[in-house]
Formats: sequence, C-alpha cells, structure tokens
Amino acid sequence: MTAQPNNPKKTLVVGASENPERYSYLATKLLVAHGHPVVCIGLKPGHIDDTPIVTGEPVLSDIHTITLYVNPAAQHALIPYLFSLSPKRIIFNPGTENEAFTMVAKQKGIEAMDACTLVLLNTGQY
Repeated sequence: MTAQPNNPKKTLVVGASENPERYSYLATKLLVAHGHPVVCIGLKPGHIDDTPIVTGEPVLSDIHTITLYVNPAAQHALIPYLFSLSPKRIIFNPGTENEAFTMVAKQKGIEAMDACTLVLLNTGQY
C-alpha cells in the first residue's frame, strides 16, 4: 500500500540502478512507498518495480526535488540539464557532495543539502 504524503514532491533520482543493493534503488522504492511521484535516470534503461529508469536527459516538468546518486565527476556534465529543470531542492546523498555545485544552486535560489534521502524519508523530514 502506498502512503499519501500531505505534500507529494515529484522527485528525480539521478544515478538510478536496478541493483537492489544500491541506495538509488532503495530510495526509489521508499519514495514510491511514501507516495512521491518518481522519475529515474540511470546509465542503463530498466525498471525499479513499476518505475522506469530512463537514460539521457528527458524533458521533465514540475520536478520538486533532485536526489543525486552520482559522484561529483559524473555530475559535471549533468549540471546544466539539472538546473534547466528548475528544481526547488537538490539532495547530495553521501558520496555525492559537491561544494561548487551546491554554491551555484544556492545562488540560483535552490535549496541544496548534503543529506541522505532514506534518512529524510524515514524521519519525516522529506
């Protein structure tokens, strides 16, 4: 059963993987379980349950939160695309922290936080 959050936040998971041992996989499942609409981008197409993983830079709208599961070196090429989505928040999960990206995001009025999506969801802070 899917919970319905009081304030669903459409979330883009960047670095999604079909591997159930990856945090991006766990975060996608937990986001869906908490009732948040989810879009996944990964290196390879696939699915996490009913959520498709797409590749490239799909045209998206109404993205509230971007949660990152790619290291800073891999983020560089994605930054213009991610900013083009006009998110309200970017979550830098452990291992994805990027001071320069964070600084530019904040200058653009985007909340940027070093945090764990799983912890935020499980503690009601998402």
